[in-house]
This record gives sequence, C-alpha cells and structure tokens, in this order.
Amino acid sequence: MPELPEVEVVRRGLERWVAHRTVAEAEVLHPRAVRRHVAGGEDFGQRLRGHRVGVPSRRGKYLWLPLEDTGQSVLAHLGMSGQLLVQPHTAPDEKHLRVRVRFTDALDTELRFVDQRTFGGLSLHDNTPDGLPDVIAHIARDPLDPHFDDEAFHQALRRRRTTVKRALLDQSLISGVGNIYADEALWRARVHYERPTAGFTRPRTQLLLGHVRDVMNAALSQGGTSFDSLYVNVNGESGYFDRSLDAYGREGLPCRRCGTPMRRRAWMNRSSYYCPRCQRAPRVSS
Repeated sequence: MPELPEVEVVRRGLERWVAHRTVAEAEVLHPRAVRRHVAGGEDFGQRLRGHRVGVPSRRGKYLWLPLEDTGQSVLAHLGMSGQLLVQPHTAPDEKHLRVRVRFTDALDTELRFVDQRTFGGLSLHDNTPDGLPDVIAHIARDPLDPHFDDEAFHQALRRRRTTVKRALLDQSLISGVGNIYADEALWRARVHYERPTAGFTRPRTQLLLGHVRDVMNAALSQGGTSFDSLYVNVNGESGYFDRSLDAYGREGLPCRRCGTPMRRRAWMNRSSYYCPRCQRAPRVSS
C-alpha cells in the first residue's frame, strides 16, 4: 500500500486538476471498485452527479475528495495497485479501468480509477465535524501535519508495551508511516526495529521524529517510491526515491554509513532491513 509521500503526491495532482469541479457523470465499470458502497455502482454515480468537489484531503495514507455542501466525501482506497489518473477523455481506456468521473467544467479531461488487483476502491461516507470521512476518524495525525503533537506522541510511546517499529506502523498512534519509511527512519536514527519504546527518552523521540519527517520530505521531493509500474501520480509518472533508499531492499549491500553488510529479517509477515553494526539489537527482546 502506498505510504504518506506517495499519497500526498497524488493528492497534490488531484488538487490541481479536480478541485472545485462539478461532477457531470460517475460511471462504475466494475462492482468491486465500489463494494464498500452497499447500494451499488449506479447509486454511487447518482450520489456524485451534480456535486462540486472540494480540495482533496489526506491524513496519513488516506485520501478523500470532499463533496461541497453535502457533508460527505469520497474516500479512495488505493490498496496495492489503485491509481487515480487524470486523462484526456479521448485517451484509450486502461485495461483495468474501474471508475470514470467526468466534470461539467472540464470537458477535455476526466478522472479515472484504475486498479489491477481490485483490492482498492472508492466509497462515499459522512464527514465528522473535523471534515474527515467517519470511517477514518480513529486515524492519528501524521508527522507532516502542523498539528501533530510531538509531546503526546512521546508520552504514548512511553506508555506502550511495544517495540519502536510496531509503534511507527500503528496508524492510531502516528499515521502515514509504512514498512519502507519506518526502516529508512530507523536506519537514519541508528535505532534497531525491536527496541522497546518504554525506554525512549524525549531527545531520542525527537531525533526519531526528525528522521521520519526528513525521509518523508525527501521522498516527496522525488515523487515517492516506485518499485514497479503500479504506483504512479495522476499523470501516470513513477516516483524515483527508491534510488535513494539507505535501508529498505538493500540486504547484503554495504551500509552507506559503516560498510557492514545490511541484513533482512522476517517481521510481521513483512521484512525489516537494518545494519547490525549501526542499529544494535536490544539485549532483551520485548
């Protein structure tokens, strides 16, 4: 699933091309693309028709299109292969095109939801008073959010009986951080992924948050991380931060800091990449 930088790149593209446009038609071409909308594809299209799209919003990995004056939003679940593309209406349909949205004031372009593996989808939800789709009200703010509370995050870390990578991936604690950027931030901070959070001092927490923000901003500046053709921005372009990764995917390659071969370990049905010298394992596993 795309992480914060990849989703933010898509959000910025949608803000440029879709914000403040009125929906003329929403055509659902595959029922799985709106399976979370229990009334079905035809009803989904009718509920969007005639409404003006507000400024696309994001919290962590979650992206949504508010519908002005309705108190509702279209939440986009990108899943493993979902893409939101802005295309000329004359462009040939993509093989895995699932939903097409046309606008009354942009007759030459349309928004397409393309999803090869059909794990993603679009769904319509009521908003909370804060403007979030109600189904993601439990998601924490992300570290690039100006209202993210560093001190509250530190105190939560200290209270949790967990390890640092588990905490970074806990979307109710801090959102937007996935497996790739967790490994990158931990490598930069010289912290082992299994280090218990109860022993974190305030300076160590601040150091870690600083590296989380740095790696995400660096990824944003390069369009995100793309390992295959499935993650693209709204223009169909891939990001290239994968060329700058220091930890993730570098098993057996020399650590860019000390030269020690990087290691990979199975972790929670995923992998953790780390330097055994720079990121010493804790003496007692938590």
